[in-house]
Amino acid sequence: QVQLVESGGGLVQAGGSLRLSCAASGRTFSTNAMGWFRQAPGKEREFVAGIKSNGGSTSYADSVKGRFTISRDNAKNTMYLQMNSLKPEDTAVYYCAAARFPGVQVMPRSYDYWGQGTQVTVSS
Repeated sequence: QVQLVESGGGLVQAGGSLRLSCAASGRTFSTNAMGWFRQAPGKEREFVAGIKSNGGSTSYADSVKGRFTISRDNAKNTMYLQMNSLKPEDTAVYYCAAARFPGVQVMPRSYDYWGQGTQVTVSS
């Protein structure tokens, strides 16, 4: 059974940092692009960051550029999201996902596997 499990969420003050992890099990995703999405209450799920299968290319939403960094360790079947200079508007449930293609994907419909999500709350 394929599973993606996020961890590292929590409560942090504005300006603080968190590092999210996404551990994959059941199969390897070294040939698949992966990404992070988030969903705030009352809003649609939105793309945050994506990374190519070999980690050689990344893409970010404008709202997080320069503050968030996506990375992956294929040997550990794990993806990360380093979040710095957090703002209250970053508050959301963060989901990791694995796409069906190797290149960076920004649309949710390009992703076949999803984690259960981890809550990130940024207080002002």
